Amino acid sequence: MAQTGDSVHVISDIDLHCHSTASDGKLAPEDLVARAAERGIRTLAITDHDTAEGFRRAQSKARELDVRLIPGIELSCVWGGITVHLVGLNFDPDSEAMQKAEAIQADARAKRSEVITERLSKRLKHEINLADVQAYAGGDQVGRPHFAQYLIDRELVPSMNIAFSKYLGAGKPGDVKTGWPELADAVEWIVQAGGIPVVAHAHLYKMTRTKLRHCLTDFIDAGGRAIEVAYGQMDNNQRGQMSQLAKEFGLMGSCGSDFHGPNRFGLDLGVMPSFPKEITPVWHSWQDAV
Repeated sequence: MAQTGDSVHVISDIDLHCHSTASDGKLAPEDLVARAAERGIRTLAITDHDTAEGFRRAQSKARELDVRLIPGIELSCVWGGITVHLVGLNFDPDSEAMQKAEAIQADARAKRSEVITERLSKRLKHEINLADVQAYAGGDQVGRPHFAQYLIDRELVPSMNIAFSKYLGAGKPGDVKTGWPELADAVEWIVQAGGIPVVAHAHLYKMTRTKLRHCLTDFIDAGGRAIEVAYGQMDNNQRGQMSQLAKEFGLMGSCGSDFHGPNRFGLDLGVMPSFPKEITPVWHSWQDAV
């Protein structure tokens, strides 16, 4: 059990939100599964940004270590001009719908990287070499943490936190929203692939409660079915708010650490608030439920 701010976190044996080197995580998919097994996590979804490649690479290791690996992805999209993330769970990664989604998102990310490069070069008065940034991703999706690492290694910023607070975080030059699909389209991709769309970390979006309710209404109308109610960076008050919204809108609840790697955000795989007992878990909808 860990104390984080004003919230007591536990180590859950189910983690349905984490990242590998297939996007912006620090551990290879196989190593992420191994860490899950070491920490007693029996059900895991690797939800890399805009790709299911982490799931594909980790299947063999999951079978070897007897970890139930659920197909997962975290899709970037927009609603009302605000970037929103949707976790997709338990879909067919080989479906035409998911492969189409991944191709569209890969193209959007490539164009986004070019814009970030241009903006940072102008702001820092330092020519950013996109090829060098891409090298940090090792052929996988390029994300803002890769740009941050580039800036750190060239001593343009002292830390990851400063890179985001000055250049890459919300409202900063590297926060590029152009190119993301509408929320309804992202929901449709997950549903067509046979999966369950989940609103990720809704408590982190800069929305009024009225606006968030409108967003959830549109999410449900498009086919959305769940919301994260236990999340690594969530205090007890936020957990209560998300649980209340789940009950109000008849949504199932999901849980996840959003683990990106050791020492990132100070949380480890499986660490999150306890799951609210009054909320129906998303995994209850799966055949052969956990």
